[in-house]
Amino acid sequence: MKKVNGHEIINLFEEWSPKKYAMEGDPVGLHIGALNRTVEKVLITLDVNEAVVDEAIEIGATLIIAHHPPIFRPLKGLFVDTPQGRMIEKCIKNNLSVYAAHTNLDVATGGVNDMLANLLELQDTDVVEVTYSESLYKLSVFSPVSHADALRQALAGAGAGAIGDYKGCSFTSSGTGRFTPSEGANPFIGSVDEMESVAEEKIEVVLPEHLKQRVLKAMVKAHPYEEPAYDYIRLDQQTNELGLGRIGKLKEELTLEKFAGHVKSVFNVPAVRFVGDPTAIIRKVAVLGGDGNKYIHAAKRKGADVLVTGDLYYHIAHDAEAIGLNIVDPGHNIEKVMIQGVAKYMTQACLTAKYNVEFYESKIITEPFQFI
Repeated sequence: MKKVNGHEIINLFEEWSPKKYAMEGDPVGLHIGALNRTVEKVLITLDVNEAVVDEAIEIGATLIIAHHPPIFRPLKGLFVDTPQGRMIEKCIKNNLSVYAAHTNLDVATGGVNDMLANLLELQDTDVVEVTYSESLYKLSVFSPVSHADALRQALAGAGAGAIGDYKGCSFTSSGTGRFTPSEGANPFIGSVDEMESVAEEKIEVVLPEHLKQRVLKAMVKAHPYEEPAYDYIRLDQQTNELGLGRIGKLKEELTLEKFAGHVKSVFNVPAVRFVGDPTAIIRKVAVLGGDGNKYIHAAKRKGADVLVTGDLYYHIAHDAEAIGLNIVDPGHNIEKVMIQGVAKYMTQACLTAKYNVEFYESKIITEPFQFI
């Protein structure tokens, strides 16, 4: 197993939950310390406070991966006689780095909102509100017939031509390519200063924007020509649509009152509050970790019978009631599901990569509310 530094661990993490998924202005990324140091133990936590930092120090961790950014608003000063200042000072003195993955982890496939939907056993899930998408591109490349199959295979191997549940999709048309090699050229076919005609195939594939360079590199490597002829065209379609919240169907319908009890049980919280008629029938459920006040209309447009979210405002509850949307509020702390989820994902990812890293789940309860 290979010893690695923080950069290598975070690079692996960001293959799953890249910063580009985060909402605008969300301060994700490294908050405290440095990533260019060897890391053997990582603590996963929902929140970062002094007790969590003490826990990390006790187990010998040198990196914390948190969901909630510890420095959410810009600091005007760093005062070590304040709780936040003491926490930051303790991190620095103990060479402890803190990295935050917030809304990017909410949005990521398999991230916080998928974890919550899985606990509720929702079926046929979809995104509540799309917040990220990529442009779709079409690559057209001209190849001599003799090399067309190899080129199609190379493009598919780089990820081009994936459409829905199908891979290696392409369209081919036949024609004649003509060119005249100039002085200094080293042509695969033909001679310098002589017009050449070649039976060629035009291969067309689609691909998401993030694969452009990888596909181009694979195409150039597999192409026999010194100067391949190709076009990249940006299409109107968007692909890889991701976003906040998940919506899906229950295995069997429940009354709102029974569903609220189900939410309390699966999220292991001491209490929930709900909005709506207790006898209302719940079939389709939207869930959004954290503060979901802004998304009641998005959930309603998606056909949700109920929205499960935290931090519900009084007036938003009235608004939800007015549009006929039931709400169940189990609190913000249900996002603690990410602790086990991230630790499990990263443990497996590092085993696959042969990284010598251990991931620990924080045992500190960071729920600030108490219930009577």
